[in-house]
Amino acid sequence: MVLSHGADTDGLHTTSLGESGPLVAFCHGLFGQGKNWTTIAKGLAADHRVLLVDMPDHGRSAWTDRFDYVEVADRVAALFSADDPVALVGHSMGGKAAMVLALRHPELVERLCVVDIAPVDYEARGEFGGYIAAMQALDLTTLQQRRDADAALADAVPSPTVRSFLLQNLRRSGPPDAATWAWQPNLDLLGRDLPALGGWPEDALAGHPPYPGRTLWIAGEESAYVEPHYADEMARWFPRYRKVTIKGAGHWVHSEQPDVFLQVLRTFLVAR
Repeated sequence: MVLSHGADTDGLHTTSLGESGPLVAFCHGLFGQGKNWTTIAKGLAADHRVLLVDMPDHGRSAWTDRFDYVEVADRVAALFSADDPVALVGHSMGGKAAMVLALRHPELVERLCVVDIAPVDYEARGEFGGYIAAMQALDLTTLQQRRDADAALADAVPSPTVRSFLLQNLRRSGPPDAATWAWQPNLDLLGRDLPALGGWPEDALAGHPPYPGRTLWIAGEESAYVEPHYADEMARWFPRYRKVTIKGAGHWVHSEQPDVFLQVLRTFLVAR
């Protein structure tokens, strides 16, 4: 297995695994990074070329001045070629970006897997604004160790699992005697544009036909992001979809049930 890093088109940082086989790419959700998919990627790398993308304003990718799903989708689309169409997997925010990409550039997407999100406009999720406020309130100038940040976030983010996920975005750089801490995501932009993150660009997609390729929805049984009444919108945009619900998983399906998720995804990737 070969693993390599690089800044590709338009400032998007990517990680590549695998040397042969069909191309599979992963788009992470809010506060995520491409490396969050490493376990799943390693499980595919023997038979696939895998690309993990740091989405704009996240990880090691460049920051922008606004969040717009069409702009995000088009930037990610520039990584791919119609001569080598991709099996595209997207979770949450990355799932919406992947859906928009497939609708705008169907020739680039051989098949699509959407993880625990639907093509609908969600009402504001207050917990995400709370996470951003808590991260911004942390005094990084006095921070000594990562565990101090964990303790400082405990009241605002009681879940150890969520705190651990958020703290993956805290990066230390510089010489040991003068290292500084910084958040990798563009928190100011993400906080300001949360309505756009929760939305769906219906007007921008007007006139685009449904995506003609195979589409798999993977939902967490304990998640409320893919409700039964969203089925009409899912079918309107992605008529060849089927849905799999994974037991014992919430919104972060691939992290909570990685073995089952990988099995479901593998089956989908070889389906004919």
